[in-house]
Amino acid sequence: MSKNLSYLAGRKGAAKTLFEDLGIAAGETGTPSVERMEELRREFLVGKANVYGAVTFYDFLKPENQGKKVYVCNGSACLCAGTQPALKEKLQAHFAGHEIGEMCCLGRCHENSSFHYDGKNYSGNAIDEIDAIKKNKTPVADSYAVASKGTPVLTHPFPGIETCYAILKKFLQQPVEESFAELKASGLRGRGGAGFPMAIKLESCRNTNAEQRFVVCNADEGDPGAYSDRYLLEHQPHAVLMGMMMAGYLANATMGIIYIRAEYPEALVAIENAIGTLKQNHYIGENIFDSGFTFHFKIIKAQGAYICGEETALLSSIEGQRPEVRVRPPYPAQQGLFNLPTVVNNVETLANLPWIMQHGGKTFASIGTDKSTGTKLLSLDGWFNRPGIYEVDMGTPLDTVIHELGGGFREPVKALHIGGPLGGLVPVSKINDLTIDFESFSSQGFLLGHASIVCIPENFPMLLYIEHLFEFTAHESCGKCFPCRLGSTRGKEMLHKARTSDYKIDRKLLDDLLETLEIGSLCMLGGGLPLPVKNALHYFEDELKSYFSN
Repeated sequence: MSKNLSYLAGRKGAAKTLFEDLGIAAGETGTPSVERMEELRREFLVGKANVYGAVTFYDFLKPENQGKKVYVCNGSACLCAGTQPALKEKLQAHFAGHEIGEMCCLGRCHENSSFHYDGKNYSGNAIDEIDAIKKNKTPVADSYAVASKGTPVLTHPFPGIETCYAILKKFLQQPVEESFAELKASGLRGRGGAGFPMAIKLESCRNTNAEQRFVVCNADEGDPGAYSDRYLLEHQPHAVLMGMMMAGYLANATMGIIYIRAEYPEALVAIENAIGTLKQNHYIGENIFDSGFTFHFKIIKAQGAYICGEETALLSSIEGQRPEVRVRPPYPAQQGLFNLPTVVNNVETLANLPWIMQHGGKTFASIGTDKSTGTKLLSLDGWFNRPGIYEVDMGTPLDTVIHELGGGFREPVKALHIGGPLGGLVPVSKINDLTIDFESFSSQGFLLGHASIVCIPENFPMLLYIEHLFEFTAHESCGKCFPCRLGSTRGKEMLHKARTSDYKIDRKLLDDLLETLEIGSLCMLGGGLPLPVKNALHYFEDELKSYFSN
């Protein structure tokens, strides 16, 4: 990262960013013109290479995006469902080949056949209505099961705006020290995968001397197979927004930035509408509830880059830099957006705060296990009889999720990829050994992560699946560190060659590659990829052994 570029980006503050202007410039053709990039780089006092390097990184800004009209989802769930080749064939009857692009992932994992057209997402049988969709530009709503087993912290019905924000009013009346005590007592850990205690981030940010601080909601964690963030943004937006305001009060921050995936257009609209409601009711802005607390929101639309789910890459993105992972320390809580103290938390983590502050930290801690407190949202894909979003108390048996909530599998499945592309690859034989909490998955050699569940059917080649994981990592790598940038590409090439020819993989060579990725990568994109690959090599040795020379 360049500190100087961060300072330059901070001259205009969050009100006007280079990143947003680049997105606006790409609006008509799909990529900013050279002339407009030159104008913007002069306005923001950055070099041509900086602007060009940023633009060419994002899926929806780079020159290859020019002229695209429709996008097919290439996420893991749609891949395993096998729906996309037929979908693409149907789209080719309505669009020229060069007009069809790809997106990953649209969060329609519950019914697949997912595509994006004219700023809206479609899935399931929507492709059969493509003529009407093109003519009338009307959305086709999707639906999925939403239920809880245990305590409905995040899935309870919305009580109404006044009842909801009475919680915030009471919260703002109590001393910061008491609120911190409740948060610490809750044991709330980050729900994005790392499981880091939230209170430590907030306290560190508050204690760092600065004139301004930020709270950033990371709504760009685009793990293929996970759509729990989409659920919260679209159906529980006020839990997310109030959580950000509470985090701002605790961190002594006055600005909240919501960085939302471009692949979730409906979520953008839902959050915009919810913020509009808050403005109408005077629940945001200056001196909220006469408490002396000021807080403003800013929505930023992402432009298609999985690596922006990594908090430091996300901050670089907002600043208009190429979204490369930053070396830590310093951590964002001390030196984040525009080099100012910044708390970055994912959607689900923030959405827990209102419930904790309403019911108390000890009550939240009484749910779940000693080290994994509270509840967890899970995303179940289309291979389940009842796909959808389910909230369970931490510690709930995985078997209960699979068979009681999800209704079992509609066709035979051999493995579950849980926690996104970097999560554990769990064979069905291990279902009875796992419970939904960080420690259970870790002790068994897996990773709970975002807790999305992508099913790998019995007839889907495991070699093809792990090749897909290498290819995904290669495409999404920020390129800053060699192990991730080169290792993911070499791994993909090696597996593809073995799958499509008589080439045999040297197991020692592959093991060395995985070790280099694991210990040499700057972040969890390259560092986390070896976990599901190792799981596959261990549990599906019989299926894979014919591809190896030793």
